[in-house]
Amino acid sequence: MAVWARIKNMKFKELFSVSKVFIRKPRYIFPTYKATIQTIKICDELYKKEHHNNGKENAFRHALWNYLICKKCYHISGSVEVVRNWSDHITGLHEKLSPNEKLAKAMDLHNNRIGQQVFKEDDNSTEEIIALIQQKMEQAVKLSEEKFPEGIQNKLVYIED
Repeated sequence: MAVWARIKNMKFKELFSVSKVFIRKPRYIFPTYKATIQTIKICDELYKKEHHNNGKENAFRHALWNYLICKKCYHISGSVEVVRNWSDHITGLHEKLSPNEKLAKAMDLHNNRIGQQVFKEDDNSTEEIIALIQQKMEQAVKLSEEKFPEGIQNKLVYIED
């Protein structure tokens, strides 16, 4: 499984950073893990390996991942803002530990926040959320520089076609 492979390849410093985060919120470990696995499964089914590139499929994956983390952790905290902060923190840590170029990292962080925003605004089934995020893919904005254009706060962004 890709998640376990990533964990096995982590350096001690990275493992320590992740462990520190989960020690503070141990009840979020399994929901976050389940959200991650579910996201990869859905994206593999819908987009094969395309979601590992920096295209619209990757934007979809990041938004869905954050939505699912929020949804699964909400049952524990009962607070939209607490789970949004958790999702932002844990996926931000992922970006910090991943070897990504600056623009790709900025793109991922932006798309993460879109998923958190969808969670805050929509209380639909996961299938309906998937369709909603897919609609957002159609209106996604292609980035060509590190400075984000104005008016894209609610839109997914991507780098490659």
